[in-house]
Amino acid sequence: MCGIVGFTGTRPASPILIEGLKRLEYRGYDSAGVAVEEGSRIQVVCRTGKISTLEQSLAQFSLTGPCGIGHTRWATHGTPSEVNAHPHLSCDGKIAIVHNGIIENHEELRRILEGRGHTFTSQTDSEVIVHLIEDAYSMLAFDSSEEDDLADAEGARRPHTPTSELAAGKPSLLAQAVSMACGFLIGSWAICVMTEYEPGKIVCARKESPLVIGRGAAGVHVASDVAALADLVGEVAVLADGQIAELAPHGFVVFGSHDDELIRVRPETMKLSGRSDTADRGQYADFMLKEIYEQPRVIRDTLEGRFDGGELTIEELGLTHEELNLIDRVYLIACGTSYHASLVAKNLIEGWARIPCEVEVASEFRYRNPIVTPSTLVVAVSQSGETADTLAAIRDARIKGAKVFGITNVLGSPVARESDGVIYTKANKEVAVASTKSFTGQLVSLTLLAMLLAQSKGRLKQGQMRLLFRELASTAAQAEQILKDTERVHQAALASKDAKSAMFIGRGMGAAVAEEGALKLKEVSYLHAEAYPAGEMKHGPIALIEPGFPVIAVATESPTYEKVLSNIQEAKARGAMVVAVATEGDERISEHADEVIYIPKIRDAFSPITAIIPLQLLARDIALLRGCNIDQPRNLAKSVTVE
Repeated sequence: MCGIVGFTGTRPASPILIEGLKRLEYRGYDSAGVAVEEGSRIQVVCRTGKISTLEQSLAQFSLTGPCGIGHTRWATHGTPSEVNAHPHLSCDGKIAIVHNGIIENHEELRRILEGRGHTFTSQTDSEVIVHLIEDAYSMLAFDSSEEDDLADAEGARRPHTPTSELAAGKPSLLAQAVSMACGFLIGSWAICVMTEYEPGKIVCARKESPLVIGRGAAGVHVASDVAALADLVGEVAVLADGQIAELAPHGFVVFGSHDDELIRVRPETMKLSGRSDTADRGQYADFMLKEIYEQPRVIRDTLEGRFDGGELTIEELGLTHEELNLIDRVYLIACGTSYHASLVAKNLIEGWARIPCEVEVASEFRYRNPIVTPSTLVVAVSQSGETADTLAAIRDARIKGAKVFGITNVLGSPVARESDGVIYTKANKEVAVASTKSFTGQLVSLTLLAMLLAQSKGRLKQGQMRLLFRELASTAAQAEQILKDTERVHQAALASKDAKSAMFIGRGMGAAVAEEGALKLKEVSYLHAEAYPAGEMKHGPIALIEPGFPVIAVATESPTYEKVLSNIQEAKARGAMVVAVATEGDERISEHADEVIYIPKIRDAFSPITAIIPLQLLARDIALLRGCNIDQPRNLAKSVTVE
């Protein structure tokens, strides 16, 4: 993984590819490259580091060709290097591919292909694809040459006219070769391919990794994310698993496989807003800070129009109240930050709706044979809506008959399309790799889901729902209040910046907040941090504490406050430097903590929405003091599209 763009049309492709890659830059990557059809050959340029480095290098080549593909790579197989960067070329240099996904049987395929005389130049799993296509193309070209009674296979490899082929609706040799190659692959892929033999054409294929195609004013575009196509096209075709598309300067066709033949099909389409969501930091020093300060708006937008006439109304629900009333078990499926939001939701669903609820790491859920029935609700929580592990889990759950619900930030994302219902978090585009406003949006959305289940079960009456919704809405103003004065956060950061490790503790809702706080610190500052339910500290982790060791405690007003206070004292007795997130008016906490960050008083059920904000700011401040890249931390990608 991480990002794919492609273009064929009437303008030079190179600047269009670079602009598309820049729009995908927020996803995280370690190298980038493009392949452009230049005259009668394919020119490939790859560079490690930022896209700006690639852009500067391209200026030396003066590429003007109107057809090309580009890629940003987040390393999975092989180190970040120009050799391992995409696009990859066939042995003869006449076929180029870019690939997102994982080819699980690449080692076996590599051995077979090397036995046939193919030479590999990279360590990647992706390179096997281009060699498979090269083999398939040679075979098909030979068959075609015999049918045409030509002298040799090279005679069949004459330039095709892409537009006329599209009009005929028949797959080209390249499309057939790509289809044949995919038949040997095990894993996931989004592939774009071009060849010197068929100028002006791009062939695409997908399985479990997204690709969208759209026709614009200057030609036809393809990308792995609609963000790359905003304001270039008004509508995109969304490739489904197993489909193959052919792109030419004036149009495209999509094929599905039927009885081992490629048959033209009508793809699923999705309209775009026509508005570019171009990243702009505005007055903020980095995107993470900007997105932290956008959280009050996210809360308000996610709640807007959700409560009408005394009950929750979610227009994109997709499930009836009768269906919800039959739910007797809930699984929350998520990864990373989304998993921590789900830990909060478990407490709310069980507490309000009285439905057993389990939170599962998506990458483990499908491998442990969970108990799933038609009365089970599986909730997929994913910022991008294309997290591979989460998608695989919900597909497995659907096969077993479960109802599937999505919580996502991206309209029309795979999670949204494959769910019976969805709640959008309304966070808008999040650029910083470390999620902040998406976490808040997920907390609010999951809280709405918990209230909805309780409403359908008759556990919460109209008056209770009205009161809860009003208090939930008040967290937006409280978030604004927290963000007005961050001096205490900065003081806590100064006290923690030179540590080698840190511990986050909390109980109940605070335990989930501690988990997310520790993750944020690890992600952006590279400071090792672990989170524990505060009562578990004495069962091992307390051995880590020595004088000056940072312990960050979520100690807001809650039924477990006294217990947390006792755990803080245990840490303090062993020399810990304690930073506490506490409720305004709590004077006792200052007797035991070195630094106290206060937040407004709120019902314990809603405290994670506000308590996380100081911890997000703390992680960012420590990262700045340690000289780290705030928006693009090392080794991380925004959207994880491989298992």
